[in-house]
Amino acid sequence: MEFSQYNVNALMYITPRPELVFTEGRGMWLTDHNGKRYLDYLQGWAVNCLGHSPQCITDAVVAQAGKLLNPSPAFYNENMVLLADQLTKHSCFDRVFFANSGAEANEGAIKLARKWGQKNKNGAFEIITFDHGFHGRTLATMSASGKPGWDTIFAPQVTGFPKADLNDIASVEKLINDKTVAVMLEPVQGEGGVIPASREFMQALRALTKKHNILLIVDEVQTGMGRTGELFGYQLSGIEPDIMTLGKGIGGGVPLAALLAKEEVSCFVPGDQGGTYNGAPLMTAVGLAVIKALTVPGFLDEVKAKSVYLSKALNTLSDQFGMEGERGEGLLRALKLGSDIGPRLVEVARDLEPIGLLINSPRPNLLRFMPALNVSYEEIDTMISMLSKVIQQVIDEKAAASTAS
Repeated sequence: MEFSQYNVNALMYITPRPELVFTEGRGMWLTDHNGKRYLDYLQGWAVNCLGHSPQCITDAVVAQAGKLLNPSPAFYNENMVLLADQLTKHSCFDRVFFANSGAEANEGAIKLARKWGQKNKNGAFEIITFDHGFHGRTLATMSASGKPGWDTIFAPQVTGFPKADLNDIASVEKLINDKTVAVMLEPVQGEGGVIPASREFMQALRALTKKHNILLIVDEVQTGMGRTGELFGYQLSGIEPDIMTLGKGIGGGVPLAALLAKEEVSCFVPGDQGGTYNGAPLMTAVGLAVIKALTVPGFLDEVKAKSVYLSKALNTLSDQFGMEGERGEGLLRALKLGSDIGPRLVEVARDLEPIGLLINSPRPNLLRFMPALNVSYEEIDTMISMLSKVIQQVIDEKAAASTAS
């Protein structure tokens, strides 16, 4: 089917998209409407933790679709209970609320913290967040985010989110007052440029929040479910937060998210929180398949080993082209380009023939890599080889343009 035959104008315009339509995916590879294949290092922005259409998820969807889709969240269903049990067994948390997206989970975390503040902190409601943080696209989560320019898009913002600087504990402490109920952060700022919170900062933050009797919320929408090499990113620092949110990887490609909390913080009462698809058995069946795969002995050790391999490969590429190195945790990594060539690299990589490469540039001077957690070493080597050619092409383009001018 030709691209012109697709009525793409029926879709609301929210972002420029290339003229291709994806029709199939398997593992690290996507295929478009022309039959061209692409090595995919976006994976839906870290959503497809086991790659495209893994057999375990296909089997879970097919089996559950013929049994029960949604009995209403007013009732228990088996998969809801089983997945909540698995999440609490593998974390420091006691209670789980299921949602559909990371933004919805983060919205729930904000509500839970404010409810706790009403009960325990004389109505304290402010949640300290961080410059360059990203927590979602609802009005409240946009206000909590520190993405430049977001304070004016849908103004006025929701109040109550003063901003600190990541890895600067003094910047957090100076914002704490009698209205403060929590601190909320991503263990790695993904959209902000793959900037990890240091182990020392996370530990100092936990100590500071305990000192002031305020909550610590970790937004693990991107870092959770094995992405950092641990099942959850907070485990890298040896701390226990009060609240955690999950999204993206927990569903392995389907809409699933979760809000987790310690027992003493779980203060919602009937009517406070809900959702039409909360814990629906079709989605939680997939969540069960995902967590089963991630907790197979040795799986996360392989993620760590591949993380080291990818990091070294990116550093070699950086040295080759005189760039500024790489950073990240686990299989969430960034190449620091040293110049604003990121968007052009994305275009050239996608248009490679006979196969394309899908990469992401959240900032013009940076590339972000979010492969499936079961990416092969060969697929890492292939990506590095392709990217090397792309970088050289863009450098040559710049040199030619400079000479012509």
